[in-house]
Amino acid sequence: MSKKIWVLFVLSFALMVSVATFNLSAQTPITGNWTASPADDDAKINLNFVRPSDKGREHQMGQTFELAEVGLNREQVLDGGPVRFSLVREAGTIECEGTFQGGKGTGTFRFTGSPTYAAAMKSRGFDFENDPPTTEHGRLEERLFTATVLNVTTAIADDLNSAGFGKLTVSDLFKATIFKVDSAFMREMKATGFPNMGMEELVKARIFKVDAKFVGEAAQMGFNKEPFENLIKLRIFKITPAFISEVRNEGLTNLSLEDLVKLQIFKIDGEFIRKAKAEGVPLSVERLVQKRIGVDRSRTRAIVE
Repeated sequence: MSKKIWVLFVLSFALMVSVATFNLSAQTPITGNWTASPADDDAKINLNFVRPSDKGREHQMGQTFELAEVGLNREQVLDGGPVRFSLVREAGTIECEGTFQGGKGTGTFRFTGSPTYAAAMKSRGFDFENDPPTTEHGRLEERLFTATVLNVTTAIADDLNSAGFGKLTVSDLFKATIFKVDSAFMREMKATGFPNMGMEELVKARIFKVDAKFVGEAAQMGFNKEPFENLIKLRIFKITPAFISEVRNEGLTNLSLEDLVKLQIFKIDGEFIRKAKAEGVPLSVERLVQKRIGVDRSRTRAIVE
């Protein structure tokens, strides 16, 4: 690289950082109140930040933090008294002051965003200032505050980008951090036969514990060519290989996913099917459901006619 090109590069980068710093300094500082309560782990604390919005409503955001991470110790929390502590992260700093009494705390906070973080994220494809939606919830300072609480780092952004899932938004970045969607999980799900998954599907997969192992189990159950949403249904309604074997052993074969969902909704298991057969109930999902809800089909038909 020639000296002239190098100088131009340095000047361009400096300009980008200065513009980001100017934009950040022009934003309205975020201030509000905080409350704290004990966490199940003695080394942690639950912090909740409450801040007003332009429309008179309140925004709340809570998280569990290590005491050491915010500069507190167990004695300060339990003994009570005035405190000052800070949450310092890549995206910014939240400075808090207030008091603790009986393990619970309350006070005020002030947030200062990092002047270089937004520029660093923009260079990675995440435009904190202009990515839609740029409503009140999507303003630069709001996003920096959220990134600070969630601890959204440039390392996370680099990791997500390495998975090759195409263009991701700031909202995707937040979701990935909350639900622990990383590049390894993204590649894992892509390799299972769902190459067109977006962040929404990946988040659902995390929530309902759909991973490569479960996709394999679904294939063994006969659902190897189902759309992704059907895998979610399998998880929601707790349709397992053991359940499918149980009802198949009672004579219910060639069941669709919707049939299995009905059986689970109405709590129709092997024992119920055996009793119904002993009473002469025809072996079909429809008749078993009618038996469960106490509907006499012939009587219903007579009433209708």
